[in-house]
Amino acid sequence: MELRSNLPVGSSRWATRRAQWLSLGISDEDMLKPKIAIVNSSSDLASCFAHLDGIVGPLKQAIREAGGLAFEIRTAAPSDFITATGKDGRYILPTRDLIAADIEVAVEGAQLDGMICLASCDKTVPGQLMAAARLNIPTLIVPCGYQPCGIYRGEHMDIEEVFLKAGHMAAGEITLEELTEMSENAIKGPGVCAGMGTANSMHISCEALGMTLPGTTPVRANSPEMWDAIRRAGERIVSLITENLRPRDVLTADAFANAVTVMLALSGSINTMKHLKAVAVEAECDVDIWQLYETLAPKVPLVAAVRPNGSQLIEDLEQAGGTQAVMKQLAGLLRPDTPTVDGRTAGEIYNSAVVRDEEVIRPADRPFANHPTIVVLRGSLAPEGAVLKLAVEDTRPRRFSGPARIYGSRDAALDGLRAGEIQPGEVILLAGIGLRGGPGMGLTSAFIFALNGAGLGDKCAVVTDGQMSGLVNKGLVVGEVAPEAATGGPLGLVRNGDIVTIDLDRQVIDLEVPDDEVERRRAAFTAPAPSGDNGWLGVYERTVGRLSDGATLRG
Repeated sequence: MELRSNLPVGSSRWATRRAQWLSLGISDEDMLKPKIAIVNSSSDLASCFAHLDGIVGPLKQAIREAGGLAFEIRTAAPSDFITATGKDGRYILPTRDLIAADIEVAVEGAQLDGMICLASCDKTVPGQLMAAARLNIPTLIVPCGYQPCGIYRGEHMDIEEVFLKAGHMAAGEITLEELTEMSENAIKGPGVCAGMGTANSMHISCEALGMTLPGTTPVRANSPEMWDAIRRAGERIVSLITENLRPRDVLTADAFANAVTVMLALSGSINTMKHLKAVAVEAECDVDIWQLYETLAPKVPLVAAVRPNGSQLIEDLEQAGGTQAVMKQLAGLLRPDTPTVDGRTAGEIYNSAVVRDEEVIRPADRPFANHPTIVVLRGSLAPEGAVLKLAVEDTRPRRFSGPARIYGSRDAALDGLRAGEIQPGEVILLAGIGLRGGPGMGLTSAFIFALNGAGLGDKCAVVTDGQMSGLVNKGLVVGEVAPEAATGGPLGLVRNGDIVTIDLDRQVIDLEVPDDEVERRRAAFTAPAPSGDNGWLGVYERTVGRLSDGATLRG
């Protein structure tokens, strides 16, 4: 087999590499085998990653038995609940691109032949997919599972519920003792958050794209099913190299359409929009993810209702047949001929799937809901788009119009809420915290949950150029407004008291200010001074592109 990793014998690079590897116990015979990176985005900081180190040994053995030589490499490993502590959570999104760069440096620098990526928390998955698309060497993504949860006073308790209730405590709705007891019962093992947040949404997206082996999402961490996926991945990666099946063969426009369809059918995280677009950019695939969400949303029924969208658990989705069963129920809406890393087409795989419980994963003609649960809004306040997520049983007003109250950060808005500044009927704007304005796109979920806890979640609307947890689906919360305020977008031209209107039926978000006044403000607009950050956030601020391009770095 001709491998790019096999260097010319007698060259200086061959000699020095051989010296390095002989000292590690690697034989000359092994050095001729396909060389495969095990990308381990691991950390002791969060339960999301706590089991990944234990996967590496068995995976190396499976690769060796299949005829390959494995090398573990490491990347950054962000967790929303841990890494969001510093800088108002602005490290979270930029770490996605750091992960992609980590992989590029290690794998491309060493000219390895393929890679298996151990996917866990929500930014590791798109970072790994972006690197796979950029390097375009045979790659498998292996989602490493969701965490088991506990019981609190007879009711299911998970980390998402703790996050939500923390906002309620800030508003005095529950006690510290209650919140403490909830946190003690939320997580009972390693793995990602157990709801249909961004992590599980991205795991499932990987399978819908065809970048992970079929039948592997969702899966409970450290379960027999997860270990079977690890074994199969170790076997398959060597065959992928032999077949020269590469990510760009799989990541086609039709594959992205399939992933968007599945996300709409599950009411997945809105964060999948920018992540899927970032992967498409790296794959040099000319597909408009926002347009796919807009055009497909009215056609795609909601066939499952996993928390926080409904009452089902992620375990129920897995036991009912997982991603392939969802795709089987959506067969008439999918593109069946897309290639996958399995070697079969998507249609060949999902047509043979079994739906084990049609009350959990319903047929397309008997869904939980027919209305779109992910809505793209455009208008004078968001000419490039914004996004809102709806619940399965949506009772919120279809139209909301009110005066703006503006805050420049999540914490400033929380302070305003505590001080009693926020009144029913207002549109709360968290502006200037987008990709460049943050820099790094500040997280707003803590404020949104606190607003709900204060009883104002259905009496106010929230509009921001920041980002939010994939769990947010209550109240009128419009996120990721583009263009962002800091670059002169209309959001940066709003003044306190201006009327903002959100109309879900027309999919519009407008600033009700006369055009001549808007132009006067635009002419007087001065972009905020650069943050002066000399670290990673400063690099991100100077190089990040538009949200419509997936917030990828382009210099």
